Amino acid sequence: MKVILLQNIEKFGHKLEIKEVKRGYARNFLFPRKLAKSANKESMKWLVNQKEIEDKKQATELKKIQLIIEKIDKLELHFPVKVGDKGQLFESINNQKIKEALQEKDIDIKKEQIHLQEPLKELGEFSVKIKFEHNLTGVVKIIISEKK
Repeated sequence: MKVILLQNIEKFGHKLEIKEVKRGYARNFLFPRKLAKSANKESMKWLVNQKEIEDKKQATELKKIQLIIEKIDKLELHFPVKVGDKGQLFESINNQKIKEALQEKDIDIKKEQIHLQEPLKELGEFSVKIKFEHNLTGVVKIIISEKK
């Protein structure tokens, strides 16, 4: 039996994809949970319409992300921190602090999008990657300096 998936199902398929499944699986699992609908002539017309809508949505989302990346690539975030006698920092710069600094610049991202292996614990300039959907990546410049 062919079905149209209405949502992404992990390790099975993506939204608006047509899948061949056993009748029992469709009738007992997919249909009651509203995860899929039967792939008949009427629903195939609906699918074409939904794909057009989804494509337009993806295109506008892609443009938004590209604008954000352009903004991020030009951006420098300054973090003045207290430094001890031996040059050690009294605080480190982590994903949360970077996220908050970006929010102050009207760039709203999730903490998980910031790819920082470990918190920054020394003075200097650092490049930090920020990953977005559609496999797009922006790089923000982080400058950590001594607070005076």
